Amino acid sequence: MGRGVWVGALVSALVWGGAAQAASKVTATKKIRPVVQLSDRALWRAKSWVGMTTLAKMSSTVTDDCSGMTRLAFQQRRLDLLPDDVLPEENGVTAIHRKARALGMLSDTPTPGALVFFKNTFDRNRDGLINDGLTHIGIVERVGADGTVTFVHKSGGLVKRSRFNLLQPEARKDAKGHVLNDWLRRKGKKTRAYLAGELVAGFASVDERWRSPEPTRMASAKLTMKGDARTAQR
Repeated sequence: MGRGVWVGALVSALVWGGAAQAASKVTATKKIRPVVQLSDRALWRAKSWVGMTTLAKMSSTVTDDCSGMTRLAFQQRRLDLLPDDVLPEENGVTAIHRKARALGMLSDTPTPGALVFFKNTFDRNRDGLINDGLTHIGIVERVGADGTVTFVHKSGGLVKRSRFNLLQPEARKDAKGHVLNDWLRRKGKKTRAYLAGELVAGFASVDERWRSPEPTRMASAKLTMKGDARTAQR
């Protein structure tokens, strides 16, 4: 082999070797790219709404309240926090909690992106007593080293951040003056005001198990046939 041919082969090997290494790095980068979880996406949405007074600009399909905000944050194709069979006596919070329980997603531990449920946040049945069941819901944003949880929710006509601390649920602030719990229930004629930590009723994670299954081909065909029949009758 001539010297020129040998040099050309060496250069080609180096070039192709470098290209192969670069391609391997790109492939490796693609493989390790983290998958965006449902809870991460929902939390990002909720945080972007902080300060807004209405959800109507984003959607007219959900109620403009705490349960509507959480539903909208997690809403995707075939995914709704509400069960298909909402009962007449249920509010949005109790319906979502029932679905979470049925899916086995309830928890006692707060984690970022999880749903947080509250009880007795207002006098729902207007009897002046603390017996109103589940009445409020939000999304956990972060958990501090001291146990103080920041969550995003819609309350008082505003999407906002609030805090609670399950280690010190009845303390408004710590010794250094840092807020541990925000007020969540106003003082009534028969009741005192309550801090958020006093009213926490649990948590629920949200993952792919909340998503409805894809309709089968047979079901899709039946829906198409029904639609065609209705069109023909008009």
